[in-house]
Amino acid sequence: MKGLTKISLIAFLMVLLVACKKDTRPNYQFMPNMYESVGYETYSESNAFRNGKEGQLPVEGTIPRGYKPFDIDNTIEGFELAKTTLKSPLDSTQVDMAKGKELYDIYCGICHGNKGAGQGNLVKREKILGIPSYADAGRAITEGSTYHTIYYGKNAMGSYANQLNEEERWQVVAYVMELKAKLEK
Repeated sequence: MKGLTKISLIAFLMVLLVACKKDTRPNYQFMPNMYESVGYETYSESNAFRNGKEGQLPVEGTIPRGYKPFDIDNTIEGFELAKTTLKSPLDSTQVDMAKGKELYDIYCGICHGNKGAGQGNLVKREKILGIPSYADAGRAITEGSTYHTIYYGKNAMGSYANQLNEEERWQVVAYVMELKAKLEK
């Protein structure tokens, strides 16, 4: 009889433990600070930020994820170096002219025109002046010079490095080279 009482007591305790379990209630947290971290306001009076008033700068020499540094300087010498040595890393299977045209129409066509002749809407409305055609012999544009200009900008044209990632810039360069070839025929 004692054995049956022990078994029934253990069975009763097991049922009691299972019956008290609720999946809708969170479990007890042994170290709650690991689950619920202290949130710092970016510009708060906190010791986590320098002077308590500004966000921290990244560590010197670090490179953001997904960013590839461009090793050619924004100088005339850098432009000439890019013009003569820089070539597209995309092979013919990676070049997507439809994507290049789409990006060109968004970012470049407003000034340079959809055909690259320097007659975009802003030029036609005389908002900006002096956009030369891609076919002008004096320009002698190359893949490298076009990429350098997109990356850093030149004269009145600003940089598009923040709007276009590296692969998109090379797609636009390929499309510009195609427009140049069509204009020179």
